[in-house]
This record gives sequence, structure tokens and C-alpha cells, in this order.
Amino acid sequence: MVANINNKFFSYFLAFHFILWVLIPTLTNQNLPLDVIEALAWSTDMDWGFNKHPPMSALFPGMLFKIFGNQDWVYYTLSQVFVLFSFYVVYVVSNFFFEDQRISIAAVLLLETINFFNFVTPEFNVNICQFPFWALSVYFAYRALDQNKLVDFVFLGVVLAFGFLSKYLFIYLILGIKLAFLLKMIEEKKFNFYYLVPGFIFLILISPHLYWLTQNDFITIEYGLKRTGETASFLDHIKHPIIFTLKQIGILIPFLVSVFLILNSKKPVLNWSDNRFKFLFSVSIVPILLVILTSMIMGSKIRTMWMVPFYMYLGVFVLYLFKSEINFEKSKQFLISIISFFLFYTLAYLGISLGSDEKRTDFDGKKYARIIELKWKIQNPGKPINVVSGNEWLAGNISYHLKTNPKWVGFNKTFEGMCFDDGVCVGSK
Repeated sequence: MVANINNKFFSYFLAFHFILWVLIPTLTNQNLPLDVIEALAWSTDMDWGFNKHPPMSALFPGMLFKIFGNQDWVYYTLSQVFVLFSFYVVYVVSNFFFEDQRISIAAVLLLETINFFNFVTPEFNVNICQFPFWALSVYFAYRALDQNKLVDFVFLGVVLAFGFLSKYLFIYLILGIKLAFLLKMIEEKKFNFYYLVPGFIFLILISPHLYWLTQNDFITIEYGLKRTGETASFLDHIKHPIIFTLKQIGILIPFLVSVFLILNSKKPVLNWSDNRFKFLFSVSIVPILLVILTSMIMGSKIRTMWMVPFYMYLGVFVLYLFKSEINFEKSKQFLISIISFFLFYTLAYLGISLGSDEKRTDFDGKKYARIIELKWKIQNPGKPINVVSGNEWLAGNISYHLKTNPKWVGFNKTFEGMCFDDGVCVGSK
């Protein structure tokens, strides 16, 4: 018999999620995923930015490497800590909107029907790095608007900055929060000087990165624009947003199925005079709409993986729309659907991981690093490898697996050392 929606079930389920999504990649992957190796390579020479992204996603793996070294399970654990912490914050925020804790729990459980919160999470990257800051930004934004305490505005500025320093697309959530503040000002018909505090804190904290950008020819922005592809024709302004929207609907089908299983009817309550509704709409729906609008204006492709944190509060928003129609007598079928989708994503990951040997995570990075080290030692006896250059994947594997943890210095760097056909160079610098 499936358990009822309660705190005990919730705790067990989250613990099960944590254990499963740490153990499975640890036991089935031979090597860390690309983005983790890339972040660890960057962390060997921490800066205020890198060729692809701002600095935050390299900071956390880099700190853990100094403590644990090249233990793969550590970085899978890091991802799940970020995921579960975010789940907890979403649960706390949900309690601001629902008197019944079961609805708050359901809002979090619904996230397990979206593959962004399980299937893709073993790979700690800029998307997963946004999770806690995305969750906390909404938390502090609501507290700031609801209680008008200076400390909440200060913390809001801090987490907004950390989110932006994780990935620039965080700006869409920032715009959604700005809209929530604007609607509050319109309602009260007065300007609150506290509203300036988050922006002031935000600019102070990101200013070193902005300086770094100017010194490095805005390389991360250029990289991001290249990833969207070039607009070939006017039709791209229509085609790309439509394709993107259809993909998002496909991803959300399990979510919608689970929602409908716990409702008496499918009639949402759209109350535009409700401040809570306006806030949830601003932080959960507006960022998604802005992404679609960006695709329409620029004619650019929006990669599905860029949307990983965008649905974090979707469960809260949808259940708030239907809160009068939620029927907990249907909780059994609701929980069966949640568990079924969760197990589907888990088994899918397991099957792909075991069923294919051509993935990045099947690459024997340790063997590759040892071969490079052996070739180096033959010609340079007694000298350790302390520096490596080349693409982040190959060079990063050398850095990660060798005991000397050589510093990655980028591409095509000239230094006295040994270079190989794959473009990797190593040296003792």
C-alpha cells in the first residue's frame, strides 16, 4: 500500500532520492561527466570567470577537491546536496501559500516528475549550481515583500548575485522578481527605498566578474551567443520558439498527469487581484515566458538543458491555482504516479549508463592520465607534471587523476613541456 502524503513519507522519499542518485552514477560511471571534469579543471586556477561560464560552478567542486581529491562519489553527492537543499527551500516557501502541509509536500514531489530534478542531476554543472540560489532568491523575495525587513533585502541581493555568477540565464528570474516588486509598488502606490538594496548588493558582488569580462573581451557572453546558433531567416523567429515550447510541453507531460490525478476538476482559479498569485506568476511563469520572447525576438535556439532550474516553483504555482480542487482521497494514485515517474527516470539513467560504452562517463580517464604521465617521466625523470593545457575534457582528466593535480592553463598555451597529437600539452612549470 502506498503511504499517505505526510512528513514521514516525504523524509523517506527524499532520503531514497539522495541515496539512489549518489550510488547509481558512482557505481555505473567509469569517469565523471564532462561538465564536472571541466569545472574541476577551471578550479585549478580559480578566477572571476572562465571561457564558457562565470566562476561559481567551479568554486564548489574545487573546494571539495582540496578536501577529498579525486573521489567521484564526492561530486555526485555535491549535486544531490544542491538538489535536496533546493527541495527543502521550495517546501518552506510552499508553506507561505498553503495552510495544509500536504499540499506543500505535493508541490515538491511533483518536481520528481520532471527529469531536470533527477535524471540530469548527477552531472554537477552551471544548471545544478543555480538550484540553491534560485530557490533562496524566491524565498527572500517573498519574505522581503511580505515582511519588509532590511535583512531579507540584503540576503536577496547576495543570492541573486551568486545565482548570476553561476549562469547568466539567472537574469530571467531576476526580471521576474523585479516584476513582483513593481506590482507591489503599484499596489501600495509608494516607493520603498529598501527595494534598491538587493540591486546595490548585487552590483557590488558581481563587479569583480564584470571587470574580468571587460579584461577578457566578454568571452563568456560570446560563447553563450554562439551556443544559440545563427539566425538563418525570418522563419527562425517563429520556428525556434514553437519548437522550444513543444519540447517544454513534452517534458512537462508527466508533471501534468500527476497534477490531474489529485484534482476534482481541471478549472484553475486565476485571481489577478490576489497578491500571492501575482508573486507566484512572476517568479515561476514570467521567466519562462521571457525565454520564449527572447527566442522570438532573436530567432535563436534555446537549448532544453538551459531550462533546468526554471520549473522549480511550477508545482507551487499550479497547486495554488487548483488549491480548492485538491482531493487528498486521491493521494494514493497521485503518489503511485510520482513513484512511477521517479523510477522510470532512475531506470532510464541506469539502463543508458550500463547499456552503452561510448559515453563520456565510459572514458577511462585514469588510464589516459597514467599513459601521459608515463610518457612524460620517460623523457623527464624526476620532474612532476604541474601544468597542463588543451581542451578541458582531456586536460581536465589529466589534472583530476594525477596526484600532482596539475594546473589547467587553457588552450594553446606556450610553455616548456611535451605536447601530444590530441592537442594536450604537459609540463613542469
